[in-house]
Amino acid sequence: MKVLVIGSGSREHALVLALSRDPQVDAVIAAPGNPGIAAIAHTEAVDMNDAAAVTALAETLDVDLVVIGPEAPLVAGVADALRESSFPVFGPSSEAAVLEGSKAFAKEIMESANVPTARAVVAYTPDEAAAALDDFGAPYVVKADGLAAGKGVVVTSDRAEALTHASSCLEVSDRVVIEDYLDGPEVSLFVLCDGQHTLPLAPAQDFKRIGDGDTGPNTGGMGAYSPLLWIPAGTVDDIVTTVAQPVVDEMTRRGTPFVGLLYCGLALTSKGMRVVEFNVRFGDPETQSVLARLRSPLGQTMLAAAEGRLDEVGDLDWDPRTSVTVVMAAENYPSTPRTGDIIRGLNTADDLDDVHILHAGTARATDTGAGFAPEDTVISEDVAETGDIVTAGGRVLSVVSLGNGLDEARAKAYAAVDEVKWDGEQHRTDIAEVAARGQIAVADIYPAPAEAAPGEAAAVAAATVAAVAPSIGPEVTPAATGLGSQAPELPGWTHVYSGKVRDLYIPDTAADAASAEQLLMVASDRISAYDWVLDSEIPDKGRVLTGLSLWWFDQLSDVIGNHVISSDVPQAVAGRGLIVKNLSMLPIECVARGYLTGSGMADYKATGSVCGIQLPAGLIEADRLEPAIFTPATKAELGDHDENVSFDQVAETIGADQAGTIRDLTIEIYQRAEEIARKRGIILADTKFEFGTLSDGTIVLGDEVLTPDSSRFWDASSYESGQPQASFDKQFVRDWLTGESGWDKSSDIPPPALPAEVVEKTRARYIEAFEKLTGQKFPA
Repeated sequence: MKVLVIGSGSREHALVLALSRDPQVDAVIAAPGNPGIAAIAHTEAVDMNDAAAVTALAETLDVDLVVIGPEAPLVAGVADALRESSFPVFGPSSEAAVLEGSKAFAKEIMESANVPTARAVVAYTPDEAAAALDDFGAPYVVKADGLAAGKGVVVTSDRAEALTHASSCLEVSDRVVIEDYLDGPEVSLFVLCDGQHTLPLAPAQDFKRIGDGDTGPNTGGMGAYSPLLWIPAGTVDDIVTTVAQPVVDEMTRRGTPFVGLLYCGLALTSKGMRVVEFNVRFGDPETQSVLARLRSPLGQTMLAAAEGRLDEVGDLDWDPRTSVTVVMAAENYPSTPRTGDIIRGLNTADDLDDVHILHAGTARATDTGAGFAPEDTVISEDVAETGDIVTAGGRVLSVVSLGNGLDEARAKAYAAVDEVKWDGEQHRTDIAEVAARGQIAVADIYPAPAEAAPGEAAAVAAATVAAVAPSIGPEVTPAATGLGSQAPELPGWTHVYSGKVRDLYIPDTAADAASAEQLLMVASDRISAYDWVLDSEIPDKGRVLTGLSLWWFDQLSDVIGNHVISSDVPQAVAGRGLIVKNLSMLPIECVARGYLTGSGMADYKATGSVCGIQLPAGLIEADRLEPAIFTPATKAELGDHDENVSFDQVAETIGADQAGTIRDLTIEIYQRAEEIARKRGIILADTKFEFGTLSDGTIVLGDEVLTPDSSRFWDASSYESGQPQASFDKQFVRDWLTGESGWDKSSDIPPPALPAEVVEKTRARYIEAFEKLTGQKFPA
């Protein structure tokens, strides 16, 4: 059997090692891999988020199984494309991957499957916060709106302190979250799934904080160990029967069977087991410790899952020894990590008994004498020679050991860590120390999953994300999830979904989102950039988006209808909310481009065309396109990863007649809007429309329309082709993030909170767009 592993981190290194131990696996290929993987397996360069490229590689290599490690390729639909080409794939479809991408969807699945999880209340006034605190009781968990001024989480038994923090949060945001306190230790359990059956791996525990004693900021994980000898007997079986199997059954019932790895993050609390989060792929660094102990043939087991035969596998065989993983990180991680430092001692450490050094943020220097200096990298005074391994990321290495018990495994791991050196290296010295001392206690009441009341899962309406989310436009990204718990509670309405910018509700009388005739769509003040929802808001942004959309709907009413029923909404969201018809949304982003810029300019430079449409030679930045062009894209389930498609592909998706209709409508609406905007001193460079159909098949406009979030508006007075243009959008935010802030947009580090000056300039720019276009004074 030939296996292709997609990914480039320590998790994929661990997967390659485990697969190589399977006697039925003849070859393992990693794409793109890393220097450590390249030492034990063949690697191939590929954009792992490019479904077509990955599929082509699988075809060229003629592989028998594809294992997808990271979340991003799953979200991008790589597993879907591979399955369409008849490859067995271990990894969920993009639809099933929503389970990780949207916390709201995960909560809804848990509610439907009666899976126990934490309860939360959103408060909008100090009095509401006080009532919630009294309802939950001590210890109190007060969590600021995650998108408000960088305020943090307070866990305290002091009610006055909790209320003070809640009040301070409400000074910078309109909401604060009070949550049920999840006491007790956390457990990570990986469960293999084939759409019907489940098979658990050994449990593990990881360490998120950067510093010893769980101090400092959160990271991607600084270490892990397995097994967990302190958990009560039967815990794994309870997790499977109470959590994993019900979730798999519910996903199958909804027509989105889950095939791949379900990561269950849980807390063993005094109230019983509670789900903290789900992931849809192997976790890092727990994977490194868990797979180090696996004796069963991993390749054959994964193939059985990919082919729906997991019930044929039987119980897995485990090495009885303990595995400990210590992550070695670069200087300044998890902020902006220093890279380019030469790593020494790798071979010595890797030669130690029962130790493996797994690579993540590493690279091999290739420029003899010049050293390794990727863009924006600070390198050490030592100059790397060709072949040297250097740091190239935040979490650089995972040191994995096996030993007879925690003490021996820890000793072996840290002995290896001591052999590896580079300037600025940092690691925790206390991985698994508390467990080794026997100081982890589990509440006597555990396990008590039957005591979890169904209401403790968030009451999110059925089929929301799958059936309704596309109607609200913005896609969900990992950074945009979990927003549902912060959406306002509104009389007469049930919150069902949160995207990057909008919150969606259905009437309390509706059975579920799919059958609701009306929806309440609320625009928040959240702002996103580079696939992240920022830890700052832009005051009045939601009102700008809603007000502009209403104005444009009116301007275009003689061209096309829209989904708006009324702006008479609950007072808490007045000016930001619209009651709209529940449309059947077309799965196409309809983009009109009237000027050459952005990704269109990049495409033109590379191919002489934009999305396959050939353009005249010699065009420059911001040149006007005559006529405007229609460049459709498919809607991504998660993240800002819509895929440009040709008109023929649109026709194959929705039919030639409907494809022709929305193409013509897109250009007609753009031309009308461009003329209106130009008369008001604004150039409409490009824009995006979303269309849906009424019950009688009539096509109308949905979502927002012609706002700074969905359009590129330029100031006509300063327009000059051949140069970047002044825009009415979040350019101040983008410029500050990629410039003055020092944040690396290619990293996995969340962006910093915006300074007040950038917030105010961005707010002013949004309001200026509203006032210039409408000719109205923005209401105070």
